[in-house]
Amino acid sequence: MTTATTPHVLDPDGGLRLQSGPGRDLIFKLTGEDTAGAIDYFVVEIAPHGGPPLHVHHRQLETIHVVNGRFKVRIGDEEHVLEPGGFAYLPAGIPHTFLNLTTEPGEVIVVYAPGGGRAFYEELGPASRRATPDRQEIAAIFERHDMTLLGPPLSVDA
Repeated sequence: MTTATTPHVLDPDGGLRLQSGPGRDLIFKLTGEDTAGAIDYFVVEIAPHGGPPLHVHHRQLETIHVVNGRFKVRIGDEEHVLEPGGFAYLPAGIPHTFLNLTTEPGEVIVVYAPGGGRAFYEELGPASRRATPDRQEIAAIFERHDMTLLGPPLSVDA
């Protein structure tokens, strides 16, 4: 079993690939299982004008570090635009979301602390990629993982 004291080395294409909502693919470089629950570290590939719905984590903090693309990030009532190299810290308990503002795929690095996001995305991916996703089912998945779904994704226009 891997523990927090076991080194973890991956090649550039290494990691656990999962799907999130439509247009969001994840590559977990570290999961909570790898770090004794300390963190998740993953790369998110985001389709043009894609991003997650407005939501809140009740126990996990989140960071977003933009690798490429241009992102609108909402944290509470404030909105910010992040360019490559830009960074946002999203404390637990504050509603947030983000949106790729470009017409090209974007990429961000996300860290959750404590870890545990892998199980959430393993459940969310299939449910959110159905032809007609069931909002109540998706909201229940958020709740099972100590999060609350609050609203739709951001739009480019607003």
